[in-house]
Amino acid sequence: MKRNKPLALVAGAALITLAACGGGNGDDTEGTGTGTDKKFGAQEGGTKDETLQGPAEELEGATEGGTVTVYVAGDPGPNSLDPTDGWSVLGNSIQQALTHRSLTQYKRGEDGQPVLVPDLAVDLGQPNEDYTEWTFTIRDDATWEDGKPVTAEEVAWGIQRSLDAETFPAGPGAEYSKGYFAGGADYAGPYTDKGKAYDAISFDGQDVTIKMEKPFPDMDYWGAFMAMGPAPLGKASQPPNYGTDPLSNGPYKIEKWTPSEELILTKNDQWIAESDPARHQYVDEWIFKFDQDQAKVDQIMLSGNSDSQTAIATSIGSDKYEQANSELGERLVQQTSQCVSTLTPDYSKITDINVRKALAYAYPYQDVWLAGGEVPGVTRVPANSIMPPGMAGKVEDFQPDGEQITYNPEKAKELLAEAGEEGYQITMIFYEVDPLAVAVQKQITKGFESAGFKVKAIPVQVSPYDIWLNPDDKVNKTLNLRGVNWCSDWPAGSTMLPPLLSSDGVYNTAGFNEEAIDQEMEDIAAMPLEDQADAWGALDAKIMEEYFPIIPTAFRNDLFVFGEKIGNPSGDAALGAPNYKDFYVMQ
Repeated sequence: MKRNKPLALVAGAALITLAACGGGNGDDTEGTGTGTDKKFGAQEGGTKDETLQGPAEELEGATEGGTVTVYVAGDPGPNSLDPTDGWSVLGNSIQQALTHRSLTQYKRGEDGQPVLVPDLAVDLGQPNEDYTEWTFTIRDDATWEDGKPVTAEEVAWGIQRSLDAETFPAGPGAEYSKGYFAGGADYAGPYTDKGKAYDAISFDGQDVTIKMEKPFPDMDYWGAFMAMGPAPLGKASQPPNYGTDPLSNGPYKIEKWTPSEELILTKNDQWIAESDPARHQYVDEWIFKFDQDQAKVDQIMLSGNSDSQTAIATSIGSDKYEQANSELGERLVQQTSQCVSTLTPDYSKITDINVRKALAYAYPYQDVWLAGGEVPGVTRVPANSIMPPGMAGKVEDFQPDGEQITYNPEKAKELLAEAGEEGYQITMIFYEVDPLAVAVQKQITKGFESAGFKVKAIPVQVSPYDIWLNPDDKVNKTLNLRGVNWCSDWPAGSTMLPPLLSSDGVYNTAGFNEEAIDQEMEDIAAMPLEDQADAWGALDAKIMEEYFPIIPTAFRNDLFVFGEKIGNPSGDAALGAPNYKDFYVMQ
């Protein structure tokens, strides 16, 4: 899943996921421990409960009422609320938990691990023998905020919308629906291919059936994305207008949205708790404040005043970590995010592997993390490849250059000299709106120049992704170094390598293009399911060792801060976010 925080290019903060679906917490199984003895979490795999039905189990001591304010530092928030367009950790974690439902969903298990459970479907779907066709039976007691029932036809229509990569270029359907649904590669979607029939998605009574282009045993996981949920028929969901005020079918509805500033949610009185196995509706009102100054957020959350008591912060500054760690106890929550932060050298321009490796040794990891407000060893640790720690099949002890790559400017100079590229110029962009991104870029420039590179850093005022993902952008054409932060969409290497490194990968910002690797990815996807994990892990190591097309700069954890009146302070391992489904205000 992608992260959409512009800072993430250089800071390794929370830029590109859906994210991190199916994550885990390693030894700290509750995800709520504090202190420097916490373990950097590892993904434990996918637990499922296809029989779970609503209502969600009541939380001991939970009370109804109150307003919760969520402070989001350095992140402007989603640029659309259309569920088909949602593929960022921040937007997804809010909408999937509170306003929008899909075929399946996650609940937080007793051990802190995510459990895949039904949502709009009565179970986790019924595949045929070779996983080339899935049928989901839609429950008959789910409703929209206007009281009308959610129909199978509306679910089928919502899923069909996800195939329109022209209309929703940053949506997850561009990667999964078009790649796996039958004829998806040749069907441009209902808005781009107006009037063209598409029969791979059909409905009959309460059943929605999807035919696949190739076996897709993970369709039940893909079903947990908002893009696999309903949309009102016809013009009622016409983009881009629908993205400004979409119809809710979750426990909360959108009261007010000011892009890049604030989102206010209030109770949806038409939501039926008995229809929902994993969501609660304890809180009266949610207020999300985007793009906040981290220092001001820290001041509020550590003050203990009335503003902080019913508030949540999605991050804390590195300079305040020790204070928070000693004062907040269980209200400082460390949550594993199954994500990797990367830099992506342009594969068509930086063709020598030694120059790409020199960049890796020239990157000042610790200084960048500190400048970006991260806590080394707690929210960021060194990365060795693309697949995150603990993911099934990952080669844990692998190092692409024989040992962990760290900042080593002399080693970088040696590699540049070996390549005959002393003084190689790097052209990159940074998000000048965010002071942390500016501070991070200064550290990157300093590190690169100390290692023998020349650096041209171009300030931009839009999300770097708006530039990186636009092949026609004039600035993008000049760049030879980009970035991406990526989180697993579910616990499988298939959600890490193809999106980032297949030649047509949606977030292949490196422009990596090797036919042999594309073929290996296709071959792995066709293997028996029990053989795929090890094959993905082996390919992860092979790509890094033989090509080194992407520089993994960090594996990530998140730190969340909770006010003293927030009940059940915890993280959502499925999305690497606060556990919005299960909070309440202590009365």
